[in-house]
Order: sequence, then structure tokens, then C-alpha cells
Amino acid sequence: MSYRVRDMKTLILGGSTFVGRRMVDLLVREGHRVAVLNRGRTTTALPEGVERIVGDRTSTESMREALADTQWDAVIDVSGFVMAAGGGQFEELIAMLDGRVGAYVFVSSIMAYEPSGIMPWTEDAPTTSDPVITYGGFKAHAERAILERHASTGFPGSIARPAAIYGPDNNIHDMETAMFLRLRRGLPILLPHEGLVTTNYGHVDDLCLNLREMAELSAAHGEVVNITGQGASAWSWTELLAGIVGTQADYVEVPTGYTERKPLYGHLFGMKHHGILSIAKAAALGLTAERGIERGYRETYEWFCSTDLVDAPDQLSDPMWGAGFDFALEAEVARELQGR
Repeated sequence: MSYRVRDMKTLILGGSTFVGRRMVDLLVREGHRVAVLNRGRTTTALPEGVERIVGDRTSTESMREALADTQWDAVIDVSGFVMAAGGGQFEELIAMLDGRVGAYVFVSSIMAYEPSGIMPWTEDAPTTSDPVITYGGFKAHAERAILERHASTGFPGSIARPAAIYGPDNNIHDMETAMFLRLRRGLPILLPHEGLVTTNYGHVDDLCLNLREMAELSAAHGEVVNITGQGASAWSWTELLAGIVGTQADYVEVPTGYTERKPLYGHLFGMKHHGILSIAKAAALGLTAERGIERGYRETYEWFCSTDLVDAPDQLSDPMWGAGFDFALEAEVARELQGR
């Protein structure tokens, strides 16, 4: 089922990169009125007609000034990791929006869960007790604030919990970008935990479509909804990408505890990312099902080959997330392991 409300006036909190920018593009294509609020530090060009609002999520006063006298059919919050907003500022933001929005959709994360070996994880499972200054801790904190506000005032907030999101314009470099490069260049692939760490992978455009649907669905108010439902082990994921690239992976197993040097492999290969989500609630709400994971990565690889990323250097870091890769370090560790 697909929900379509024409000419929805929508505010995107954070719309300069990856999920936020793909969200903007989707809404513009569908004919909605769109505004983007961010700090104004990213010079990404926005589609014609998209309003740009400057506001700092870490400052209540800045947000109050930016949002003064505004009303929205929907607010979709893809701002990601706003550590400094944990000290009551997130609560102040949703209090500002209460009574002025038809729907508020917050993009949380699988990292909001308390890890458990009982899978799949359903939305009623415990959330992490990590500090609010951590990624998962902040997501869990924001979720509680939304649910408490909904219970007390009827605030039309809902929460989407995706896992690993991939696709065109991905600004986390140590995911498919790094693996496509390793496979194309015949580089060793360091595989910890025997390649058994398993997580969910979802295409960015499927996530954006589900977020738009949740914004138009009153039954989602006050609900947490898992979004990303296709799981793969680290080994299976690499094999999938190798088949798409048309090569064979050169695996080197990394014994547990062998080295703490980073970055050695994609962060999703680490134990803390071992978890599988249930998307039964998303299906019950009628959210559009995801495209197949193989199709999604084939489309992503086609996009990748059309960009300058195919000629990326052997070392690349991401200033926003601190993620990246260092192929020289990986090769050094591979030689050490193969010589043991």
C-alpha cells in the first residue's frame, strides 16, 4: 500500500547529505512543498523551489528563531547524530513543534536497541542504556522523549528504526564504497569473527519512501517501526558484492583480539552490529516492501561506476562520521596474518 497526500508542506531537519538529500528529491518529484533546515555549512545545491532555513540543532534559541510562526503538514527528522541535543534540547524541539505539525517522523537506528542474541528484534525489545552522548544512546533518548510527548499531549510523532542504509550518495565511506574498491583492485579483504556478524541492509530510497508513508499515516503516531529487513552475514554480503563486481574476494581471516589498529574493515563487520530486525509491524501498517538486496546493490554499483569514487585514493576518511578506510594498513595486516 502506498500513501499519497498531494502538496504536503514538509520540513526536513537535515537535508544536505545522503538520506536527507534523497528525501528532498523524493518529495520534490512527488510535487510536495519542501523546506530544509540545517546549519548552512554544507553548500549542497538543492532543487529549485526548496526553501533553505538555517538553524543549529544544538541551540534551542536558534531553533526557536528558525521555526518561529511556521506550521507544517510533516516534519521528517534525519539529522542523525546530534549529541549536544541530549541535555533537554531535543525535548524542547518537539515541544516547539507540538501543535504545529500534522506528523513528525524521527529517523532512529538499530543502535537504539539493547543488543540481544534473541532475534529478530521487535520494536518492544529493550533499548540501550548507553549514555546520551553516544550514537545509540542519543537515539534511545530521543525515542523516549517522542513517546512520552505523544502519551501526554497526543504529539503526532513516530519513529523509524533502520539498520545499515546503502545506496547512491552514501557518505559513510567504509561500507559499499570501500568494498567495491577492494574488489575492483584485487585487494585483501580482512574478515573478523569468521564473517558471521550479521546485520540488515536497506536501500536509501526504500527508507525515504517508508518515511514519507509514515508521515501520511495517522496509525503510525506514537509507534516505533523497524524499517530495514534484509539480513546478510559479513561473508555473504561480501560475496554478493563480489558477484556484482564480477570478481572473487581474497579473504584474510582476522582472529578475535588480534589487533586494535583501525580502520581495518567496515565497521559493520564488528560484533556490536550483529542483530536482525523484524519488520512485521511495517508490513502490518502497509508500508511499501523493500526492493531485493541484490537489485539494490546492482543499482548502487551502477551509480558508483558513474562517479569519481572509482578513482578514490587508497586512504579516505569521513569527517562527519569518522569512518573510512586505509588500504595500505589493511595490506600490512594481511601480510602479517598470512605470514603467521
